[in-house]
Amino acid sequence: MADSGVNPTAAALLGLLHDGPMTGGQLMAAAERRLAPYWSMTRSQVYRELPVLAEKGLVRLGKPGPRMSQPYALTAAGKRTFSRWLAENPGKDTIRNPIALRIAFGNLHSSSQLKSLYASANEYHTEALAAVREQVKNAKKEGDPYDASALEFAVAYHKAALSWLKTAPVG
Repeated sequence: MADSGVNPTAAALLGLLHDGPMTGGQLMAAAERRLAPYWSMTRSQVYRELPVLAEKGLVRLGKPGPRMSQPYALTAAGKRTFSRWLAENPGKDTIRNPIALRIAFGNLHSSSQLKSLYASANEYHTEALAAVREQVKNAKKEGDPYDASALEFAVAYHKAALSWLKTAPVG
């Protein structure tokens, strides 16, 4: 956690709440729709962070809705904290690729296991690439160059993964 006092997941929630009050489920859906191609958040992270943000006065709880869903709204303090977070140095990237990890131990796989691993990874990245290209197109159509630019990162990532998979040893 940096000077702003929030971690990246909490900051992402504050950023999403700039669009208006949302329940935890709505925040999860918004994160999946807008951020998932390049930033992962789990339901447990979202529901763990929301009470902490409320306790810090960065969000306020609204009136409970159906099935006791509780909307959260961004406060002025939450907006200031998010602005401070935006201005901070983002730090270094962390790479956690489960395929690369398995390939690092490729000598312990059978060649059929490796072929299956590569096939499923190729399928995943091909489908993800098509989906994120569509998201880029939509972001551009909606006039959001920043969202489109962030999504272009995911396009480049999936292209790079597909290119890399072509060169990975089969055993």
